[in-house]
Amino acid sequence: MADKNFLIVGLGLSGLAICEELEKRGLSFTVFEDHSQKSSLVAGGIFNPVILKRFTLAWEADKQMSYSIPYYKELERKLHVQFLHFWNIYRRFHSVEEQNDWFIASDKEKLKPFLDTSLEKIQNQNISSDYSFGKVNHTGNVDTELMIASYRSYLQSMGNINMERFKYEDLKIEDSGITYHGGIYENIIFCEGFGINQNPFFQYLPLRGNKGEYITIHAPDLKLEKAIKASVFIMPMGNDRYKVGATYDNHDKTPDITKGSREKLEKELRKVVKCDFEVIGQVAGIRPATIDRKPLVGRHPEYRNLFCCNGFGSRGVLIAPVMAKKLIDYIQNDHQLEAEIDLARFTPKYFNA
Repeated sequence: MADKNFLIVGLGLSGLAICEELEKRGLSFTVFEDHSQKSSLVAGGIFNPVILKRFTLAWEADKQMSYSIPYYKELERKLHVQFLHFWNIYRRFHSVEEQNDWFIASDKEKLKPFLDTSLEKIQNQNISSDYSFGKVNHTGNVDTELMIASYRSYLQSMGNINMERFKYEDLKIEDSGITYHGGIYENIIFCEGFGINQNPFFQYLPLRGNKGEYITIHAPDLKLEKAIKASVFIMPMGNDRYKVGATYDNHDKTPDITKGSREKLEKELRKVVKCDFEVIGQVAGIRPATIDRKPLVGRHPEYRNLFCCNGFGSRGVLIAPVMAKKLIDYIQNDHQLEAEIDLARFTPKYFNA
C-alpha cells in the first residue's frame, strides 16, 4: 500500500499548481525541489492575455485569466501573503497604422475586454514617444519569487517537501506503485521546467527552451508609474527601480547572465527613455518552450504512473493553474486531455528514438 498518493518533482509554477490541486482534493503528496531551475523565480510574472506585437489574443488566454486570477487570490488568502498585483500595460505605438490596427483588434469580441479604445498620452519628459499609447486592461503581475518562497515554507511546515536533488536512478517503477528512497507512491509527476531535458523518462519530448534575461535599473529621474511595452518592457518596482526585459534566445541554454543581453537591453531601453540609469541587477532563466508552443501534459507512453506537466513557455503564470487541474482530472477522473496539450502527440518520437 502506498504511503502517499503523489510524488512531485519540481516546485516552480507547475509544481506549485499541482500541489494546490492535490491538496484541494484531499490527496497526499511529497515534493522534491533542488533549485536547479530558475525560470519561475526570475520570471517577470506578468499576466497579459494579449500578444502585443500583433494585437492578438494569446492561446486560450481569456479562459486562463478567468480561472487563474481567482486561483491566485485564493492562494494569497491561504498563505497570508500579497503577491498578486494589478496594473495596466501601456503599449507604445510606432505609427498611425499601428494605432488603426489597435482599433480594429479592439472591436473583436474576445479582445474587447482587454484593449482600451481610449488612446492615451503619457506625460513624462523622459519617455520618448511620437504617438499615443494603447492601454491593456486586466493585466498585472505575480511576484513569483515571493509566492514560491512562501509556498515552500508552507510545505516545510507540513513536512511535505525535501530540498534535495531528485535521483532518477533511485526510482523504482512497478504497476503497483512508485518506490523512491523508502517511500511508496501511487504516481509521480515531473514538473521540472527546462530540466526535463535531463529526465531519462521524458527527455524525448521536444522542449527546446528559450533563454530570457531581465535587468533591473535605478533611474531617479525617470519617475515612471506606468508599465510600458515598447521595444522593451519597463515595469516600475518602486524606489526608482525598474525591471526591464526580456530577451529571447533559442540557442544559449546556459543558466548564466550574459554581457551581450545586458548591452542589448540597455541599447533598446535608451530608445525609450531619455534620462540616465544604472543597471543594478540582472537575472536569467530558461523558459520551457515547446516546438508547437503548447504545453506538455499527460502520461508517459510506457509507464502508467509517470506523468509530466510542463512546456508553458513565457506564459506560465496563466497556464500553470489550468494545466494542473486538467492533469489531475485526467489522472483521478479519467477526463480526456485535449489533443493539443496531451504529450501523447509526441509518442511516435519516443518509440522511434
